Amino acid sequence: MRLERLTYNKIKIFLTMDDLSDRGLSKEDIWKDSMKWNQLFHDMLEEASDEFGLEIIGTVAVEVFSLQAQGMVMIVTMEEQENDDEPFDDGFIEMQVSMEDSEMILFEFENIEDVIQLAKRLAGAGIVGGSLYYFNEMYYLSMDGVQPDANKTVSLLAEYGNPSIFSIHRIIEYGNEIMKENAVELLVHHFF
Repeated sequence: MRLERLTYNKIKIFLTMDDLSDRGLSKEDIWKDSMKWNQLFHDMLEEASDEFGLEIIGTVAVEVFSLQAQGMVMIVTMEEQENDDEPFDDGFIEMQVSMEDSEMILFEFENIEDVIQLAKRLAGAGIVGGSLYYFNEMYYLSMDGVQPDANKTVSLLAEYGNPSIFSIHRIIEYGNEIMKENAVELLVHHFF
């Protein structure tokens, strides 16, 4: 599990498939109101509270992005209390959960050298294709149609970058397209 503070009242939690399976959970368990899921969520909030010094009470909005073969990203927003005179019960948390599922494998990278080295590894493993974009000072590699090798692809991508919580549509709309297709092959061809 990886935690990142985005703003004063918003945190990002990334859980891999291994994190979920270690706790006896699957992505589908989120839809159920299971005790295991509630316990995991409270454990995550407690860890975030300890790490970032947040006091998490009241209402939290949870956006869950399910990433193909990668796990999930949760954006947790602590909503402002409307009436400071009305304290919440100690430890009371009301969750509002929304889910978005993505079949696209999309990773972000801090520099182009990481993407180039990754392309060499992907090509060596027989994984080709992909599109490359630049957005908000980060590089984004999207891989589509790697169903049989999705886990292998994600493992290699995770060695060089991080899963993106942005949708491919946002990156296409606001970012710059570097290579529309066959990015792995083109990078290998031009740099090796």
